[in-house]
Amino acid sequence: MTDKPTTRRDLMKPVQLLGLAFIAALFAGFVTLMSMGFFQTRPADQIQRALIVGLVAAGATFIVTLVSLALLLLAVDPSKVTATVDRPLLLPKNAPDAESAEAAAAPESPRADDGPTEPRA
Repeated sequence: MTDKPTTRRDLMKPVQLLGLAFIAALFAGFVTLMSMGFFQTRPADQIQRALIVGLVAAGATFIVTLVSLALLLLAVDPSKVTATVDRPLLLPKNAPDAESAEAAAAPESPRADDGPTEPRA
């Protein structure tokens, strides 16, 4: 059984990317409308202003979310999505195994003479 290679399109479908950005835009627009009193009894000019600001906030959120997710997807190497990782990711490739690295990074226990010192007068 052979697996077909993972592509960026398989990581997140374009419809899912657009859907997530659209949901974030709806949320931002609704919060903006609520905070500006769109659903209360207000004069028509305030309602119109709230609607315009809500649409601008929703549009800006849609674009920022879409661009951010697209850039984050570019950082993922599709061939390494299904690969198993058997060593710490932040250590260099020539570093010894994780156990010795954790032991080296562990702080030493305090010595008896390292107790709190009183300021000298």
